[in-house]
Formats: sequence, C-alpha cells, structure tokens
Amino acid sequence: MILYPAIDLKDGQCVRLYKGDMEKATVFGDDPAAQARAFVDQGAEWLHLVDLNGAFAGTPVNGGAVDAILAAVDVPAQLGGGIRDMATIEGWLTKGLARVILGTVAVENPDLVREAARAFPGQVAVGIDARNGRVATKGWAEETNVEVTELARQFEDAGVAAIIYTDINRDGAMQGPNVEATAALARAVSIPVIASGGVSRLDDLIALRDCGAALDGAISGRALYDGKLDLAEAMAVLRG
Repeated sequence: MILYPAIDLKDGQCVRLYKGDMEKATVFGDDPAAQARAFVDQGAEWLHLVDLNGAFAGTPVNGGAVDAILAAVDVPAQLGGGIRDMATIEGWLTKGLARVILGTVAVENPDLVREAARAFPGQVAVGIDARNGRVATKGWAEETNVEVTELARQFEDAGVAAIIYTDINRDGAMQGPNVEATAALARAVSIPVIASGGVSRLDDLIALRDCGAALDGAISGRALYDGKLDLAEAMAVLRG
C-alpha cells in the first residue's frame, strides 16, 4: 500500500475541510510548494492534490499552486478537482502530473473517462466520493442516487488506473476511515482502490492494510498536518 499525503488547495493555500464543507476550512499553510517539499523530505513517494475551488467551479482554479508543486518536487502526483474535459486532462498530464482524477464526469459523462483512459493509459483515475453509500458530485455539493459499487463497476474494462474512494462523512473528521465500505468496494471490482477520508492515526492504516481486501493505497491529510501521524512510520507500516 502507498501512503498519499494530501495537499488540498483553496484560494492558493493548503487547507483541510471538515466533511467537505468549504465554509469549514482550516488553513495549514500558504506555500503549497513548500508543503510538498516537506512531505517529500519525510519520504513521500506520491502526492495527492485537490483543487477544491476547481471542483466547485468545474474548471481548474488553483493551477498556479499545482504548477509550483510540480516544479518543486520530483515524485509523482495525482490531481482531482475541476477536470471535466479532454483538453484539461491532456493539459495537466503534459505539465507533468502522473495521474488525473475524474470525479463528477465519471457520473455525468462516463464515456469521457473511457476515452481518456484509452488515450492516457495508467494516468486516469476515477474519484468516487460518497455520502451514506451514494455518490456526490460537483465538490460534494450535489448528491445523486448512484451507488458506489454501481458506478465503479461501469469502469471495470475501461483501463482506469485506480479508484479513489472517499467517505465524505469521515473526511477531515479525524474519526477513522470507513474500512468496511472501502473493503467491500475493493472486493467488488478488479480496479485498484485507494482509501480516502478519516485516516487519523496509525491504527487506521493498519485496519485498512489488514481489511481482507487488497487496497492499493491510502490518503491522509489532516493527521499529517496535525502531527498525529508520522509519515515515515506510517509508510513503514503499510509496507509491512
């Protein structure tokens, strides 16, 4: 399992939201590139980036911050938020992102996901963000009647690199991940699954590692910023 430190971008700053609420943002720094370097210095092998403003706007907003991160570090990074057409996908990958994450369009335009996955093998992931088992879109502001597993199975043969599954009610709440739902999703599809939302301590990562399903990785943000999770120690546990 890979541990992905999260850098969530709002108005050019590094923030963490509470359960996806843009009005409940805690600012952890105003230099995203410096934060990226800090994570890499601690041993991070990947970075998980989110353009929060972009997720609501439907188009990239924090491009300058992402560019600065890509210039500052040499580890692969994945980005989600506001990526909803082929031109944006191609533009980000050309700039050096290792992977783009498609969320809203996975619900609204699944053919675009398949087209992108064919055009850029191994560089397109699907972000599935859910509240009470139902998928939410547009920065988690709109809830759908689509079930998580139903959406994931649509992409079984599409060639997507991974599914990033976020339980919105756990995100930023420091209450632990939804291990049961994450494991159930990983068992339901052959696509690699990355867990997101609620990882707040070492025991949470151990629970994901030992959940009985082969998870590809886990994302953590607030716990790393707060110092409740040591990056190097966490990575060692996941390798174990």
